[in-house]
Amino acid sequence: MPSLRARVWPGSPHPLGATWDGGGVNFALFSTNATAVDLCLFDPHGRRELERVTLPEYTDEVWHGYLPDIRPGQLYGYRVHGPWEPRAGHRFNPHKLLLDPYAKMLVGAVHWSDAHFAYKIGHPRADLSFDRRDNARGMPKCQVVDTAFTWGDERRPGTPWPQTILYEAHVRGLTKLHPEVPVHLRGTFAGLSSPPVVAHLKQLGITAVELLPVHAFVDDRLLLEKGLRNYWGYNTIGFFAVEPRYLCSGGVGEFKATVRRLHDEGIEVILDVVYNHTAEGNHLGPTLSFRGIDNASYYKLVGDDPRYYWDSTGCGNTLDVSHPRVLQLVLDSLRYWVEEMHVDGFRFDLTSSLAREGFSYDPGAAFFDAIGQDPVLSTVKLIAEPWDLGHGGYQVGGYPPGWSEWNGKYRDIVRQFWKGDAGRVPQLASRLSGSADLFDHRGRRPWASINFISSHDGFTLQDLVSFNVKHNEANLEGNSDGIDQNDSWNCGVEGATADPAVMELRARQKRNLLSTLLLSQGVPMLLAGDETGNSQGGNNNSYCQDNAVSWIKWDQPDAELLTFLSRLIAIRRSHPVFHRARFFRGRAEGQPPDILWLTPAGREQSSEDWAFGEARTLGMLLTGDAGEGGDYYYATPAGEPELDRRFLILMNAHHEQVPFILPAAAGSWRRLLDTARPDGQRDWPGGASYPLEGRSLAVLVVCF
Repeated sequence: MPSLRARVWPGSPHPLGATWDGGGVNFALFSTNATAVDLCLFDPHGRRELERVTLPEYTDEVWHGYLPDIRPGQLYGYRVHGPWEPRAGHRFNPHKLLLDPYAKMLVGAVHWSDAHFAYKIGHPRADLSFDRRDNARGMPKCQVVDTAFTWGDERRPGTPWPQTILYEAHVRGLTKLHPEVPVHLRGTFAGLSSPPVVAHLKQLGITAVELLPVHAFVDDRLLLEKGLRNYWGYNTIGFFAVEPRYLCSGGVGEFKATVRRLHDEGIEVILDVVYNHTAEGNHLGPTLSFRGIDNASYYKLVGDDPRYYWDSTGCGNTLDVSHPRVLQLVLDSLRYWVEEMHVDGFRFDLTSSLAREGFSYDPGAAFFDAIGQDPVLSTVKLIAEPWDLGHGGYQVGGYPPGWSEWNGKYRDIVRQFWKGDAGRVPQLASRLSGSADLFDHRGRRPWASINFISSHDGFTLQDLVSFNVKHNEANLEGNSDGIDQNDSWNCGVEGATADPAVMELRARQKRNLLSTLLLSQGVPMLLAGDETGNSQGGNNNSYCQDNAVSWIKWDQPDAELLTFLSRLIAIRRSHPVFHRARFFRGRAEGQPPDILWLTPAGREQSSEDWAFGEARTLGMLLTGDAGEGGDYYYATPAGEPELDRRFLILMNAHHEQVPFILPAAAGSWRRLLDTARPDGQRDWPGGASYPLEGRSLAVLVVCF
């Protein structure tokens, strides 16, 4: 190794990470149990270690030093010294180059070999053995960055929750096959913000894109050996770094330019973030960063045997967010993405794991408290995936004020109802009206419920109506991966078919599901590609399919469905009664009802009607109250108060037509849409019988 020549000064213990101040770079790394930390500097290609500098100072459990001769672009990594005592939870090995947890850019990828493991693979003592091979050649390198960027007059859209339409998308999969996106931009952030993609989002009426993980992540060794890759990205190794494969320019400025472009079009950017675990796996996993920096601090370990990891994530390890420095890491990362990268919110993967005090879920956990009092983070959109794999982890409705939650109960009951399952009507009514039974407490509002029919995890909408069972053979796990309970129905034929009757039924079922989603209280989330009829061939766990299985097929989009969905979104956005700011009160004393539930006979549902298990038909009458307060009015664009119009939503999951008696009205009822009839508008007088076709949904509005 070359002789040491770099000047090093004491520097500062904060901020953590590598910070360019215009004159040099301060390096700071937290580790409670380390005995020394070496900063390793590499050549511009990351192939040769040029210098190794021992950080000279240790303050408040932070190792730090300032190098006045280092500039942005410098590649680096760490080697951390300390005890090798796996049975005590310590796994230090200075032969392993480690990534800085605060690195803002990674260069290169993990090139797998046994050298990435701190123990000797195949050794009789397994992970208790010690491996002295150097892994630097196969490791990505951290890069010092200059975060300066000209934002100009960029402004955050600040879309209120009730008006939000979410669109869950994968940066790579959204544009990889898009024929109108330039080839060199496909699969990147620049492709995401390209004119044809932005135009598509605007045409739909999307207000926010929710991006699958964009933090730097690792391709699992086992997947690569099978010829597969980690596609979804839930294998994070850097919480501040943009995943390099999504950058065509190679710099963080591309991400910022994408945010600025989307903001210019009124579209917010929400990131799916994975702070519950890291890519280092269980006790037999590789040593890439946290494990080698301070294993006993970063991870939850088994109390009476800290050689092993306590795992509520199903991924081998769980970050110990109850540790102050680990909680700081998460909060620093979140603030970086809000303040420096200008994102508008986050969807937290397996959030229950972040809210475990000790090993039990706690709605008053330090994680919630820290975010709730933070002047930056408490103001952005916060979405929880309200479950994990640990005991008591399923907590839909159990999160504190300020949080919205993926409502898995909404997904399940809506799928079951349209599949034709009996006994679903009472639960369906609760989900349609905002799931007040789950969320109406502590001042929470209907937008606490993130409603969805499909997401990245499971069947696409097209596959939901085309397959009875999963078909995950391409994942090379014997079709054993992915859930078996999908609440799907193939409409008579498994998979692709040319049968016109089956194709028409599938198209109607898709319209039924989307109509239910967009006309429900709460916040709707669409899965990218559902609007075009995208299929994954029945694969409901495409996490490893970075190929045409998962990429959205744009060559033959379902134009009719796209038009229908755009119209649905426009209806929702135009009428506050479909995105109320408050929960329905029903028949509150002294006030007119704001919602009525009707039977096909046109009368209000009785307790006996609700108890009838074979019912598959429901009417929902919205009286025009937008739920904005005591006067029940909302402001029109002209600023004048106006009561919204009365709407009637009729739903029939039975296979036969059901005549539905329309309520009396001070005018006629005009059909706004019918999933079984594309023949446009028509009027019916109050008291008339509306022919509600089998497996269909209709929306009627009072016409004066």
